[in-house]
Amino acid sequence: MESYSILTLNTSRIGHNFINTTSSSSSSNPISTLFHDIADPIVNEIESDINNFATSLAKDFGLKDFYSVHLLDYCYGSYTPQAVPNATVKASKIHKNVTNCSNRTAMFAFDPTAALEKSLSESGVSITLDDLNWPADLEKGIKALRIAMRVAFVLYCVGIVHAFLTILAAAFWMFSGGRLSASIEIFTAVMAFLTLGIASIITTVVGVKGNSVVDKYGKPIGVSADRGTGFLGLTWAATALMFICSVLGCAGCFGGRKRESVKQYQ
Repeated sequence: MESYSILTLNTSRIGHNFINTTSSSSSSNPISTLFHDIADPIVNEIESDINNFATSLAKDFGLKDFYSVHLLDYCYGSYTPQAVPNATVKASKIHKNVTNCSNRTAMFAFDPTAALEKSLSESGVSITLDDLNWPADLEKGIKALRIAMRVAFVLYCVGIVHAFLTILAAAFWMFSGGRLSASIEIFTAVMAFLTLGIASIITTVVGVKGNSVVDKYGKPIGVSADRGTGFLGLTWAATALMFICSVLGCAGCFGGRKRESVKQYQ
């Protein structure tokens, strides 16, 4: 299902400038002082990983390499065989290794701050998002998108119901041929097309805007985003299918009326 994520938060290089700032700062710097409070083995491991650009830094902080957003949940895990492409490992060879997913929830809306804080809490590492200079503007930008995702979920539910009713009405129309069943089929198909279309637009905007917000405010601390295409392909294909059903329904209905009118005049 990772091929059908809406957005993926890449945190594999989070804190890279944090380390650089620490190493170049004096011991009186609060950030430097914080790092001296961390166990030496952890510091050495982080410094070793920062020198190896292909290595994930997230694991040193107790975070995951990625957090992928879906309509009902989010999943997280690590990149294999490594986090960053280089001369020997191309980007096409790097894949997501999903560790776990959150519980599927209706009206789900991804909260990156809560997800990362949960990972930090479970890791036991004495570092917070504030220590990593987690940008408040990123959280503000994502907040508006969470509302949009809830609206999209409701529209998808309405659209799926109308799509199912369209199938039933079309099947009944094929056997009965009545105008009432044809009218119902057209109505449900149009409603499915409109609701799925609006939901698809919202989801597309969420992916594009989310990508932009994360890249803009997350870049200074090594966080980026990748917009998914699989789910968008499915949702737009469903929208197109409902549009075709609407057109065929109208053509069949008005075509049937025209044939009946011709028979009356013969």
